[in-house]
Formats: sequence, C-alpha cells, structure tokens
Amino acid sequence: MGIDNNMRQYFFGYEASTSGEKGLLEKEFPDNYIHYNTDIRNYEHIKKIFNKYNFDLIIHTAAQPSHDWAAREPITDFTINANGTLILLENYRKYCPNAVFIFTSTNKVYGDTPNLLPLIELEKRYEIDPTHKFAARGIDESMSIDNSKHSLFGASKVAADLVVQEYGKYYGLKTGVFRGGCLTGPAHAGAELHGFLSYLAKCIIIGKEYTIFGYKGKQVRDNIHSYDLISAFEKFYHNPKCGEVYNIGGSRHSNISILEAVDKIEEITGEKAVIRYESKNREGDHIWYISDVTKFKSHYPDWEYRYNSDMILKEICVALTLKNKKA
Repeated sequence: MGIDNNMRQYFFGYEASTSGEKGLLEKEFPDNYIHYNTDIRNYEHIKKIFNKYNFDLIIHTAAQPSHDWAAREPITDFTINANGTLILLENYRKYCPNAVFIFTSTNKVYGDTPNLLPLIELEKRYEIDPTHKFAARGIDESMSIDNSKHSLFGASKVAADLVVQEYGKYYGLKTGVFRGGCLTGPAHAGAELHGFLSYLAKCIIIGKEYTIFGYKGKQVRDNIHSYDLISAFEKFYHNPKCGEVYNIGGSRHSNISILEAVDKIEEITGEKAVIRYESKNREGDHIWYISDVTKFKSHYPDWEYRYNSDMILKEICVALTLKNKKA
C-alpha cells in the first residue's frame, strides 16, 4: 500500500511531482500495489486504511523535507512532520502493534551544532580536525539535539523523531529512527530546495544556472543510495528494536562537497556548470556533515554498502540524460 497525496509538487513544483513514480508502481505491480491519495494529517482517512489492513511493516518517509520551505509555511510543515507522524503511530499502535515501524528522520535534528566542530578549510572542501573523535568515522548519535538552531523543519522533525522513539520505549513497539544524511538515487526528483546532487546534475546537464548558498561551495554532505538505505531497513525489519536511533548516510565511504560534485558531474557529462554564488548560507545549514554508521553496523554487521559517491553520480547523470533526451 502506498499513501501519498503528492504534496511534493505543492512544495517544489511540477518537476518534483511523485506522480511519475506512482504510475510506474501501478504499471509494474498492477495486482499487488494499491495507492491511497491520502494526506497523513487526516486522522479518519488514515484510520480507515490501518483498520482495513494488518500491516507487517510501515516505512514512514512522508514529510515536508526542506528547511527553507518550512519558513514559508511553518504550520503546514509542523502538521505534516509532527502531527502526521503522531497520527500514523497511533493507528499503528491500535491496529497493527506487532508490525515494524521505520521512520526516516534527518541529520537536521542536530541543528547547527555540527558547525561548532573544529573544521579546516581545504581547497575544495571543509574537513574536520583529524584529532577530533568524529574525524575517522563521522558524527555519531551522541551529538546533542539541544540548544542549537534547527530551522523550523529541523524542529518539526525533532518532534517526530522523539515521538517515534517514545512509542517504542513507552509502548514497547518495534520502532526505528533513521537520521539520514543525503538520501538519493537515479529516481530522485531533485529541486532547488531539496535533493542537491540530483538537482545539481540536472542543472549542469540542461545548462541551467545553479546557485551555491554560502560556505564557498565547500560544504560537505554524505550521500547514501536508495538501495543501500532500503537494505538497511530490511535488516532492521528482520531483527527490530524498540525505539532505537541510528545515524544513516554515506559515512566516510560516500561523501562529497558541492565543488567536488560540480567537478565530478562535469567530468561524467562533458558539460560545463553555470554557477552563481550567494555569500549568505541557508539558515541552520551544515558546513560539514558525515554520518557515523558504526552503531547500525554493530547491530547489523552483515549490512554493507553497494554504492559510493562516484557510482551514485554516474547513475543520476545517466538517468537524467535519458530523461532529458526523451523530453
């Protein structure tokens, strides 16, 4: 069952629509995929769906995902991210409490605390002081989520993150929180406010100007392919915990700065990027964020990455080039 009312198009425009993926699912799985054009904030509609089916697994990825957009409509952002999550959890508790509930949280729950780390400016990226405890593997779950600027998006996701934990720890339900870095892949419909690798590749391929916001374009993100994320979800599903939290992303295995990504995409596509630079960074944006996935790996030692940044970018560029030719 898919529950999605294509709010992504409302957030980011027609090109960010989920209708294409919905259509592909319905075409490829006509006998066993059912789609509900339902808003997760509608308690009665969600109740009817959960009351009808005895779910084994709920993967909650529905969100308003941009901290820039959240500032435009804080109530929309909070009711989707926080209230919508609570509605899903309560119906899960009432109608299928033996199921596993997986929630895609975000590294933005840490606010701008990562920017207080001892960072070093290099030619194409920022890096952390090699003597710091996070240098070898990245940021782990011990980082505080308090006393920082989260953006309104980050605050609404903190609320959701905590309530998912609480339904696990208080009610004893099998809930897992995955605090993602950049989650991406060839089907990612990137937009300026969300999905930087996909959107950057798209701009370079079609010759559209791309705007870098602050930090000299040296800000670093780790990137995890959708395949690797779903394989992590599968491991948790088969051996779930109650209210557990994991940082999940590309880690030291797969990370890149904007400037490095520009160079790599230009190399892959043979196209030249058109770049505009805005000196002011986005509010609460991270300068350097790399996820430490050690905790998840310790719980699920047979999980391994299939994709690194180079492989991810090649897949994205091929998919976007083919799409552009068809258009």
